[in-house]
Amino acid sequence: MPRTPGQRAGLTRDAVLTAARTVFAERGLPGLSMRSVARELDVAPNALYSHVADKDALVDDLLDDLLGALDPPAPDAEPLAGLRGVMLATFDLLVVHADLVPLYLARQGARGENARALGAAMTVLLGHLGLDGDAAGRVVRALVVSTIGYAALATADGPALAPAQLRADLEVTLDWLLLGATRS
Repeated sequence: MPRTPGQRAGLTRDAVLTAARTVFAERGLPGLSMRSVARELDVAPNALYSHVADKDALVDDLLDDLLGALDPPAPDAEPLAGLRGVMLATFDLLVVHADLVPLYLARQGARGENARALGAAMTVLLGHLGLDGDAAGRVVRALVVSTIGYAALATADGPALAPAQLRADLEVTLDWLLLGATRS
């Protein structure tokens, strides 16, 4: 079976994502392209297409790859604590990777395998609270949007409140959202 150009170049998905993170950190989104990542790896641009379809897919993969650092809540976790915990861990992760927060906002979150696994784990916990289907989906969206929004405030240039204060505010917001969701 013939190997693809990316395989011939000895590339892996992880190597492509590492190079993309480097390029993005140095040049931002405008400087991130298939060509710039290929230059970082010292390969021809077509070698990347064995691992990623295009720039949009590359950005989506970067966002989803970061979420791989999070542990989904266990299906038998106390639901409110599990949901609250994964959202606070997400906030903490985003604050450390502030350069990616605008991309999460622009793309309304992440769509890849890791994002789906987190969403599925959250849906299981919401099921324990009597929420499923569309209702669970709305609650997951509300939790994610709130978390990304607070991370955006915490990582903005010259934030009015310190990240620690915004995290504390997020904790209260998560409690309100979850309390409201369970009373609906």
